Amino acid sequence: MSANHFIHQSAFHTKTLNLSPNSTKLLLSKFAHPLSTTQITPKQCSLRAVLSQNNPSTTITSQPKIDNFKHCFTKSEDGYLYCEGLKVQDIVDTVEKRPFYLYSKPQITRNFESYREALEGLTSIIGYAVKANNNLKILEHLRKLGCGAVLVSGNELKLALSAGFDPTRCIFNGNGKLLEDLVLAAQTGVFVNVDSEFDLDNIVAAARIAGKIVKVLLRINPDVDPQVHPYVATGNKNSKFGIRNEKLQWFLDAVKAHPNELKLVGAHCHLGSTITKVDIFRDAAVLMVNYIDQIRDQGFEIDYLNIGGGLGIDYYHSGAILPTPRDLIDTVRKLVLSRDLNLIIEPGRSLIANTCCLLNRVTGVKTNGTKNFIVIDGSMAELIRPSLYGAYQHIEMVSPAPADAEILTFDVVGPVCESADFLGKDRELPTPERGAGLVVHDAGAYCMSMASTYNLKMRPPEYWIEEDGVVAKIRHGETFEDHMRYFTGL
Repeated sequence: MSANHFIHQSAFHTKTLNLSPNSTKLLLSKFAHPLSTTQITPKQCSLRAVLSQNNPSTTITSQPKIDNFKHCFTKSEDGYLYCEGLKVQDIVDTVEKRPFYLYSKPQITRNFESYREALEGLTSIIGYAVKANNNLKILEHLRKLGCGAVLVSGNELKLALSAGFDPTRCIFNGNGKLLEDLVLAAQTGVFVNVDSEFDLDNIVAAARIAGKIVKVLLRINPDVDPQVHPYVATGNKNSKFGIRNEKLQWFLDAVKAHPNELKLVGAHCHLGSTITKVDIFRDAAVLMVNYIDQIRDQGFEIDYLNIGGGLGIDYYHSGAILPTPRDLIDTVRKLVLSRDLNLIIEPGRSLIANTCCLLNRVTGVKTNGTKNFIVIDGSMAELIRPSLYGAYQHIEMVSPAPADAEILTFDVVGPVCESADFLGKDRELPTPERGAGLVVHDAGAYCMSMASTYNLKMRPPEYWIEEDGVVAKIRHGETFEDHMRYFTGL
C-alpha cells in the first residue's frame, strides 16, 4: 500500500530532479522542511513532503496475512545489503553524509500484524511502548494500524495524543508519575497503573482536580525471574516497579475508600525485557489470574489483564528459533478466556527493533598493537545500548569488501571521548576502506529514543522505506544551530 492511500489530504509536493552526487546533500537540506522524501534511483532523486495526519479514526485493515518477524535487511549474493528491494549503499550515497537511522515501514506493519493475528479470538489492546521509539511518524503509522499506546511520562502522553491515539486504548505506567501528568491522564481518560501508596494518593488527587473517575489497574509485582540482564528486569522482588503482592489487600481497601475518584478495572504486571522463554509469561499469568480471582471475590468488576511486554528478538542473527507473538499469546490464551478477560499487551522492542539499522561510515582503521579498531562516525551518543548494557547488536558492512581485504578481529568504536564508546567488540570483519558503509542492525528500539548530544554530536536524521519503495525522511537531523537556540534571549 503506498503512502498516498493513507494520507488523505493533499500532503505531497513532488519534484523529480537530475542530481550529481555532490548536489544531493545541498538539495536535501533545501527541501528539509517539511519532512522530505527521497526516491532512490540511479541518477534521480524524487523529493516529497510528508505531512503528519492526526485523524484517529483512520485504520489500515486490509493487510495480508504474514509470517512472523522475517528480517527486512538481507545480504544478497552480490555482497550488498538490501532492504525492501533497495540497495542500502544507494541510500547511503544519497542522504546526508552523517550517521542516520533507516527503517522499513512495511516491516513495522508486518510485526504489528503478527501480534494482531496472534490475538484472534481474544478481546485485546496492543499497547505500543512509546519509550522504545518515540518518532511521531512511526506512532502515527502504528495508530492507523490499530495500536494503542503505553506511556511512562507526561510528554509521552502528550505525544500519543498528538499522534491521534484513542485515549481509551492508552495505558499510563511508571513508578514516579507526577501530579500534573496524572491530571492530564484523568482528563483524557487513559488507563492508569497504580504503582505505590504515594502513586495512589496522587491519582486520587488528580481525579479530584480533573473532576473525573480514573480507571486504574494495580501493577502487582509477581516476583517472577525473567532471566534477563538485571537492568531490564522489572518483575522480581528487588525491582522498583509495582506493588508487593503481600500488600494487595491494603490497595483494595484504599480503592474502596475512593469510589468517586477510582474505578479498579484490571491488574497488570511487567516482567522485563528481551525475554526469550514464553513459559515465564505463563507463570506470571497464572499468578495474576489468581490475584484477579481474589479481587473479584471482593466485589470488583475486573475486566482487564495486562501482561506487559518484553518479548526478545534475535540480536545475534544466529538463526535461533525464538518465541513469536503467537507463541506468547498461546501460553496465556486459555487463562484469559477462562476468566473472560480483556488482554492488554505492551510490545515495544518486538514491534520496532528489527525494522531499523543505524548506518555509519568508516572514518578509519587503527591498531594499538594488541587491538584493532574500526572507527566510525556513529557512536554511543547515537546508540548507547552496547555501552549501557553490554548489549550485542549485529554489525556488518553495507557493500562487499575488496577481494584482498584482510579479515581481522575489530572493536567497532566511535569518536566520543570515552573508552565506553563502542558499538561492538571482537567482531570478525573484512578490513574496510575509508568511507565504507557499516551498519548496526536491530536499532529500532531503545536506540534513537536514548540518543544524546554528548560531545555535541547532534542527534541524527531518520528515514524509512515506504511501501512503494520511496525513501522518506521522518525526522530531521539536529544541528549546532538547534543547540544554540536554547541560549538565545536569556
